[in-house]
Amino acid sequence: MSEEDAPNNWPKQDMDSGTMTALAHLYRAEVFRSTHWRTRLDNTTNWAVVTTGIALSATFSNVEASPLPMVLVGLLVAVFLVFEARRYRYYNLFRARARLLESDLYAPILYGRKVPVDGRWARLLAEDYEMPHYHISLVRAAGRRLRSNYSWILAIQAVAYYGKIAIHPVPLTSLAEAFQRAAIGPIPGWFVILAGLIFHTSWVVFAIYTLRLDRRYRKAGHSPMPQV
Repeated sequence: MSEEDAPNNWPKQDMDSGTMTALAHLYRAEVFRSTHWRTRLDNTTNWAVVTTGIALSATFSNVEASPLPMVLVGLLVAVFLVFEARRYRYYNLFRARARLLESDLYAPILYGRKVPVDGRWARLLAEDYEMPHYHISLVRAAGRRLRSNYSWILAIQAVAYYGKIAIHPVPLTSLAEAFQRAAIGPIPGWFVILAGLIFHTSWVVFAIYTLRLDRRYRKAGHSPMPQV
């Protein structure tokens, strides 16, 4: 069979041209919306990077500068992470719809297969439009963004804070001196350092936990559009 004759032997699609046109426009809309929310995700990451850079500049501007900006920026980055996790849930919603159309509609058509209009993909998409819902929990969304971007930002913040304590105004010589430099007003230095260790240990544990959660989720073979 030649390539020219092959299309004549393909099974006829159940969908008419009007339905295919509507689905094509629907796919374009979902790609546009996912791209828009992807841009919003990048904006939030940029905020975290810029504020961390400002804190670094303020902290290392001179030897007498306080390390307090590095402490505050860690809390601010955590807030940005929560914002970005919420935005990721919207991005994931539109991305999942576009991906479903690609894998269950366009890919079979390109292979020359018949795609029934009442197939499972159509039911999943219709139910998602009828009753929209997030496809990923806030915890898993935060874990993904943390592992992708924010873990690096927080690691830089931790290293920079340690560097400030260790070298300014002169190289560190004792643990007692480190506590003295870490003190913030009436808050003792040992408490500040302990709080920092708990904070950074917490996000490392959270990143590992959500990674395992994602792996269990994928291994279970859940629907691309689950109710969570």
